[in-house]
Amino acid sequence: MNIAEIFDKMDYGPAPEADAEAQTWLKRHEGGFPLFIGGEWQAAQSGESFETIDPATGKVLARVAHGGAADVDRAVKAARQALGPWQEIGGAGRARHLYALARMVQRHSRLFAVVESLDNGKPIRETRDIDIPLAARHFYHHAGWARLQETEFAAYDPIGVVGQIVPWNFPLLMLAWKIAPAIALGNTVVLKPAEYTPLTALLFAELSRQTGLPPGVVNIVTGPGETGAALVAHSDVDKIAFTGSTEVGRFIRDKTAGTGKALTLELGGKSAFIVFDDADLDGAVEGVVDAIWFNQGQVCCAGSRLIVQESIAAQFIAKLKRRMETLRIGSPLDKAVDMGAIVSPQQLARIEALVAKGREEGGELWQPSWAVPKQGCFYPPSLFTNVQPSSIVAREEIFGPVLVTHTFRTPDEAVQLANNSRYGLAASVWSETIGLALDVAPQLKCGVVWVNSTNLFDASVGFGGYRESGFGREGGREGAFEYLKPKAWKKQAIPRKVKPPKRPPAPPEVDRTAKLYIGGKQARPDGGYSLEVRNPAGHLIGETGDGNRKDIRDAVEAARKAEGWSAASQHTRAQILYYVAENLSVRRDEFMQRIVDQCSVSRGDAKREVETAIDRLFAYGAWADKFEGRIHAPPIRGLALAVHEPMGVIGIVCADDYPLLGFVSTMAPAIAMGNRIVVVPSETSPLSATDFYQVLETSDVPAGVVNIVSGRRAALAKTLAGHADVDAMWHFADREGCEITERESVSNLKRTFVGHGRAIDWLDPAAGEGEIFLRQAVQVKNIWIPYGE
Repeated sequence: MNIAEIFDKMDYGPAPEADAEAQTWLKRHEGGFPLFIGGEWQAAQSGESFETIDPATGKVLARVAHGGAADVDRAVKAARQALGPWQEIGGAGRARHLYALARMVQRHSRLFAVVESLDNGKPIRETRDIDIPLAARHFYHHAGWARLQETEFAAYDPIGVVGQIVPWNFPLLMLAWKIAPAIALGNTVVLKPAEYTPLTALLFAELSRQTGLPPGVVNIVTGPGETGAALVAHSDVDKIAFTGSTEVGRFIRDKTAGTGKALTLELGGKSAFIVFDDADLDGAVEGVVDAIWFNQGQVCCAGSRLIVQESIAAQFIAKLKRRMETLRIGSPLDKAVDMGAIVSPQQLARIEALVAKGREEGGELWQPSWAVPKQGCFYPPSLFTNVQPSSIVAREEIFGPVLVTHTFRTPDEAVQLANNSRYGLAASVWSETIGLALDVAPQLKCGVVWVNSTNLFDASVGFGGYRESGFGREGGREGAFEYLKPKAWKKQAIPRKVKPPKRPPAPPEVDRTAKLYIGGKQARPDGGYSLEVRNPAGHLIGETGDGNRKDIRDAVEAARKAEGWSAASQHTRAQILYYVAENLSVRRDEFMQRIVDQCSVSRGDAKREVETAIDRLFAYGAWADKFEGRIHAPPIRGLALAVHEPMGVIGIVCADDYPLLGFVSTMAPAIAMGNRIVVVPSETSPLSATDFYQVLETSDVPAGVVNIVSGRRAALAKTLAGHADVDAMWHFADREGCEITERESVSNLKRTFVGHGRAIDWLDPAAGEGEIFLRQAVQVKNIWIPYGE
């Protein structure tokens, strides 16, 4: 074949990447990889090991130690022992270690890239150009947070020993996402890499020791799912950070409930890729290729649902099919391929089974005319058309190179289709009309939105989801908070002195049993029962409604209907909170006396509680239009808007102490940020909350924004936490109730904010007010906006 014929045909020619250094490294460890604990290589106590396989060839790459519960215990002890010295060197000292780790990753970038491709099956172009540079970027970025910690996070302490579990789709990058912020902020780590892809974590451990990282700061324990379960169950782990499937995320949420462990979950996704008729169609086609066939579709935020405007659907699908014909699939070490191998035979079988089910349900499957390699775990890029939104391939995360399509006519319909998923991780919006794109982006129920782009990531920009895609953020300032805890919560509140009253409170002249407050109206409890309210001396103060499951359902429904509050301007919400504060101040004497009667405290203590409650309402009125998002500046031509969005409907369970102040201190930040709430007030002293109805009614608070259901706390909290239309739960009462709240939240993986039975000093602004609560009242959505031609 002459040169003219080559340029005429442009046939594919392989461009193999040399793997000699990687093979040399593997041969050096042909006896097997031990565990990395306390800065040393240690054999698994059981002596067991397992094989890790090259998915492109089926060949064994190495044998790796099978860590068990005893090995996890050793690793946690090593991390605990290293914790004090690691914190004592300060942020500046930790920053130097993170800089060293970043440079180490860069120095050995090619070795990391090749080992990653061998172990995972992804193309070398992706590991070389995306995974490894971004891993180094995370260590550089978080070295900066370490250096700035004493000023930027002065009110927070490190959490402690962190257990981290990462998936197989981005083995080294996920390691960097997890380890870098954790150790930068003074924590120590026990990390379990995925069973299928442990090699780059072990290479990282080996090289980190050479950088001088202190022993025990990072520990690597390899093994299957049961190894991760042992890490989750360990009593001396202070936090679990998990990235993986929603099913395993549910398991972890259940097992950590009531333990006091902090938890972040980054789970599955079924992301929408929305194309409007004014989009650059050729650019959008390339975006689809990156969204769903990057890493063979084995990406939690893969744009697996193409939602294209009806007027251009046929044209767009035709362009997409032509582009699919040109995709190249083959050896991951070939620098000219677009797609590599599926990670394992098990994952390949799952993809094939879901595709077969999609065809059974009537979907039309299209694949390119070329054949995939017969050896290894390969699957072609696949396109489903004529798919119903209820089809399994439209609902379930396939985690493979399979795209399903839907069409829409109006922007509202596009948003409805995009949000028709139990997941909420990411989305892409393609339109040349920036106003349209930025109007649609905030309406999408997900944590990341890319405008005219897809799969953009950076250490400075938070990443994470809503709903069954998990909670918490990784990266950026918002991700740093996930590895910190408030200093003010270290001290326990001092119990108030109770003075038995000299005489019982006078009974009301007219019988007035407090009702529930639902949808802006006082409502009798569905069950028709009431509860007596007595003070510590046993004297009867009054009665209040005894709410039940039906009342909770009614209250949640009312909160759902009040969605206009979330859309209201921050200025409007601020003004209404000021009105609430003013109207409470007019009735301060009445509320003071109610506290004295219920709690048998001095008038001075009651006055302080009421005055603090009034001040707290004014404070959150001030915060309502000032707790704003940020503009991140990732290293691209563009920016990312970190937008604060309300959680939605929040269930709040109040403690018994400080019945007015505890109620106000949780209600006010939630509604200031645009949430609607269902509150279970103090069980022993609910009358301060029920008296508050009239304050709300006279302060222009829209119906349904605040709903109050009094009664038996345990039953009401359980119902509220398990309700599928509640987006988040706050619980500041007993430890047992906090555990139930966390366990019941598994139903829809709602985010929880609990006190674990801790007595919070609500009078102290550092403990009972401010950013601690405001951050829990919002979700951060990062909207990426590239610019330029």
